[in-house]
Amino acid sequence: MKRRRIKKQVYVVGIILLLVIVLSIFGIRYLLYRGTNEYKLKKIGYQPEEISIIETLEPDQIQTILDKEYNVTIPKLLKEKYFIFQNLDRYLTYYNDHKDDDLTHVVSIVNVGADHEYYDKDMVVKTKTDLKNEYLILVNKFHYLDQNFAPSDIVAVRNWYAYGENEIRKEVYEQFRSMFNAAAEEDLKLIITSSYRDYEFQDTLWNNYANSKGEEWADSVAARPGYSEHQTGLSLDIVTDGEGSSMDSFDQTDEFKWLSKNAHKYGFILRYPEGKEDITGYSYESWHYRYVGVETATKIHDLGITFDEYYAYYQNEIEA
Repeated sequence: MKRRRIKKQVYVVGIILLLVIVLSIFGIRYLLYRGTNEYKLKKIGYQPEEISIIETLEPDQIQTILDKEYNVTIPKLLKEKYFIFQNLDRYLTYYNDHKDDDLTHVVSIVNVGADHEYYDKDMVVKTKTDLKNEYLILVNKFHYLDQNFAPSDIVAVRNWYAYGENEIRKEVYEQFRSMFNAAAEEDLKLIITSSYRDYEFQDTLWNNYANSKGEEWADSVAARPGYSEHQTGLSLDIVTDGEGSSMDSFDQTDEFKWLSKNAHKYGFILRYPEGKEDITGYSYESWHYRYVGVETATKIHDLGITFDEYYAYYQNEIEA
């Protein structure tokens, strides 16, 4: 009897020890789980699908989200192709004021800085153009050139290729001539009507517009001095002869249709596309082409984005 009692006691003690071990393991696991991002995100209110999206971020980025209250918009923003994490708070602020906008548009607006006022002197994002980017330098209503900036390789354009006197950077000229010849093989004629313009020229042009119809209208059709792409020597205004010699009717021509399909093969992009006015800051200009090089132009063409969007996402990523 005594042995049986001892065996029973040993059995009970064993069961108790086993339970203690099991509970300890689960307790430790639970304590460890409480320290995971999954637990913390779930506690804030995020659902499993949202958590799986957030957990693809870097640890410091996840912590930034943990420091905020639950926001159903954050995981949706993370799924956007051109999402840039450092812009998260600006995305949320802009979206909160523009709830009718889809998130793709919100991301584009913020990435290019268009959630700020154009030409705002106190804007942090308004900086000098980064000249080291060569053919990819960005000039818009937030990035400007010094008054004395002038490309060192400007060459004159023969009258055969242009109306009036024009100058442009050497490589741009060479690529335009190749494009000109390719179009000519299809009985199409591309003519440069405006190219390199210095600061003083742009100053006179913009002031004439402003004096004629006011500053708001002037800003919609022309850049202020220092903010014009034409000062880079990388932009061309292209028309054709006959009815296509008018800029306003150029998009009705076969030359425009040809450029839409082929300009990128020579390194040119349509700089201010239709429907992208709030991204570029300018009215649609079917005649304004910008040289960025064949590789970049092809990428922009294939993605269907503007140079502003390309620069904000791809070029800044390269520089980082």
